[in-house]
Amino acid sequence: MSGSPARARRLEAAARLWRAYRAHRAGLFGLGVLVLIAAAALAAPLLVEGDVRKVTGTPGGPLEPPSARFPLGTDQFGRPLLGLLLWGARISLTVGLLAAALSVAIGAAVGIVAGHYGGWFATLLMRITDWFLVMPTLVLAIVLATVMSRDVWTVIVAIGVTSWPTTARLVRAQTIAVESRPYIERAKALGGGHRHIMGRHVLPNVLPLVLAQTTLGISAAILTEATLAFLGLGDPMVISWGGMLQEAREAGAVSSGHWWYLAPPGLAIALVALAFTLCGRAIEKVLDPRLGVGR
Repeated sequence: MSGSPARARRLEAAARLWRAYRAHRAGLFGLGVLVLIAAAALAAPLLVEGDVRKVTGTPGGPLEPPSARFPLGTDQFGRPLLGLLLWGARISLTVGLLAAALSVAIGAAVGIVAGHYGGWFATLLMRITDWFLVMPTLVLAIVLATVMSRDVWTVIVAIGVTSWPTTARLVRAQTIAVESRPYIERAKALGGGHRHIMGRHVLPNVLPLVLAQTTLGISAAILTEATLAFLGLGDPMVISWGGMLQEAREAGAVSSGHWWYLAPPGLAIALVALAFTLCGRAIEKVLDPRLGVGR
C-alpha cells in the first residue's frame, strides 16, 4: 500500500506531461509520423514478400520506374524499393536510437560527475569534453568506422562515443544549478554521500534535459549513420537508408535521371530527422524546469 501514493503521483505527473505535450501541434505531428514509421518497420516481415537482400531471382527488372506493381520502382538488381525502404527503416531507427542512447549516457555521466565533484577532476573532464567538442564529430566517426570492423555495432559505437560533449556541457550546468539548492545542503548535512546525492537528487532533476537531448540526438545519429553508409563505411550485409543512397550513387542514378532510386531513402531520412527534432523541441519546452511542468 505504501507504493500506491507514489504510483498515483507518477501517473498524475505523466498525465500532466501528456496534456502539456498535446498543446504543441508540431510535436504531435512528429510523434504521429514516428509512430507510423515505427509500425511500418516492425511490420516489414509481414508486408514484404521474400528476402529483399537477395540480388538474384528478383521480381522486377533493373531500375524500373514506379508502377502499380512497384509503387516506388526497383533498384539496379530489380528489387522493389518499397520493400528495401521498409527493411532499411529497421536498421536506421535502431542505429539512431542506440547511438543516441549511448551518446546521452556518456554525456550525462560526465556532466553529473563533473558538476558534482568540481575541482581539478571536473576541470580535467571538461578539457577532454572541449577536445571532443572542437573536433568534427563526423570526422571522428569516420576514423572509428574505418579502423574498426564494418558492422552495425561499429557504427553505433562510432556515433555514440563522438557526439556526447554537448550533452555533457548541458548536464554539468544543470547539475551545478541543482546542487546550489537548499535541500541539497540539507541532504549533505544529514549524511548523504556522493552516490546518494547524485542518484536521488541530481539525476531526477536532470532527467528532463537528458530526455530532450536523447530525442534530439536520435535525428543527428540517423543522419550520421546515413552519411557513413553513403561513404561506404556501413555494414554491407544490412539494408539501411544511407546504404540505399550509396547503392544509388554507385548505380549512377544521379547522372542517369533515375530519381525514384534516390528520392525514397532521401525523403525518409529527412522526414524522420524532422519528426524527431519536432518531438525533441516539444519535449524540451514541456520539461523545461523553469516552467515547473511535471513536478
